[in-house]
Order: sequence, then C-alpha cells, then structure tokens
Amino acid sequence: MSKTMTNHRVGTREEWVAAREKLLAREKEHTRLGDEIAQQRRELPWVRVEKEYRFDTDDGTRTLAELFDGRSQLAVYHFMFGPSYRAGDAPNSSIADAANGILSHLHARDVTMLFVSQAPLEKLQGYRRRMGWGFPWVSSANTEFNVDLGFSASEEQTRGWLTPVIEAEMPPIVSRNARETGTDVVRYLTESPGFSAFALDDGTVYHTYSAGARGVEFLMSYYAILDRVPNGRNEGDEWQMWIRRHNEYDGQGEA
Repeated sequence: MSKTMTNHRVGTREEWVAAREKLLAREKEHTRLGDEIAQQRRELPWVRVEKEYRFDTDDGTRTLAELFDGRSQLAVYHFMFGPSYRAGDAPNSSIADAANGILSHLHARDVTMLFVSQAPLEKLQGYRRRMGWGFPWVSSANTEFNVDLGFSASEEQTRGWLTPVIEAEMPPIVSRNARETGTDVVRYLTESPGFSAFALDDGTVYHTYSAGARGVEFLMSYYAILDRVPNGRNEGDEWQMWIRRHNEYDGQGEA
C-alpha cells in the first residue's frame, strides 16, 4: 500500500533540471573521489599470512591457500554467526542475499568469494539450506583466523568492555538481533561483521584489505538504491530495525 509523502517542495521541470545539474556536479566529484580511494585500497602494503589456518568446509579441511579455489584473489565476508547462535541475524543475512547471485561475475575477474563464521560447519550448512543460498561458507571454529583479523572475540573479552552503561546506549537492533539469533547480547557481540581480501602469489598468501562496521555497507546494495528514492533510508533512530530475512516480510513467516 502506498503512503502519502508531504512537506516536500514542489517545483517546475525547469527548476528540477537546474537543481539536478548542480547535484550532478557533486555526484561526479563523489565518483572521482571514490575512484581515488579505491586506488588507495589497492596500494596498501600486503602482509604475508604466516599462520597455517585450516578451515572446515563442505569438502573437508582446507587451508587458506586452498580456499582460493585456483584463483589469485579471495574475498571473505565475516558473517556474524558465533558458536552459541542458532541462526544468522537479518542484516548479515541480507548481505548474503546480495552476494549469492554475483559469484560468477567475480569468478570471471579471478576472484573467489566465500563466507566465514565461528560456528561449527553443521550449523552454517543448516542455515544456508534454510535460506536457499549456494555460496561457499566455511567454519573457522578450529582456527584463530577470525580472531586474528579482529572480527571475533571471547565471551570474557566481550564482557570486559560491555558495561551496563554501554549496553543501555546500544541501538535497539543489537538486542533484537541477539534474540533472533537465539543467544544473549554478550555472546552475540563476540562476533563483528567484516570484509577481508587476500592475494595468492607464487604459493604465498597475503592479507591486502579489511573493513568492518559501516565499511561493509557496500555489500548492502539495497542501501544504495534507498539513497536514491524520495524517502531515503528513513531509519531515524531505529537503525536497521526494518531489515528482515528475505522471506519474513509482510507476514511471510520464518524461513
């Protein structure tokens, strides 16, 4: 059902064209700046990965180098799914939705993309089936990979910084996500979302890039679309509270 939008200035087509041309100049500046930042990402120094990380995968135990699957570049999304979780949360699941259909395009550019989480492989496989995804999802439960990259912590470490004051100031999405993943806030926050990139050169793996928090927003493609429609993101103080798993909108129920 459509909603009435009020209190917005209405003008002539000529006024719109003039304002659009002015905005277009800013958008072009933003595009050029984005190109410069992308170049700076590529120019970051590479760091040799010294540890022999081993992951649980659908095809057995694999090293980080083996996860490249014959390609020279590896993109990893650190999906928040800790050992105590019973399901993935809606925001991380929305990122998985967006990535699920683009793998062939990445493969065409010599990039393998996969997801990694701390939960045991069986839990990840079960949730992937529930959501209908086909991308590779590996478990780092028996390796320090996610911890070393800064996207997982112990319950003790999390309790150390999560004071009652900090918890009270957190956005409502945190407690909702903890509840919907079947765990408590402390154990939910042992995990953080993140994106990392690696290169494989002459048998050696290098860490080339990582980002967390809003740095992974580029994977939430719907935000870029919402930023271009009249109401924008329209989240207000309820950041991400509207996001659901893809088949839980409009009363469709749980996947």
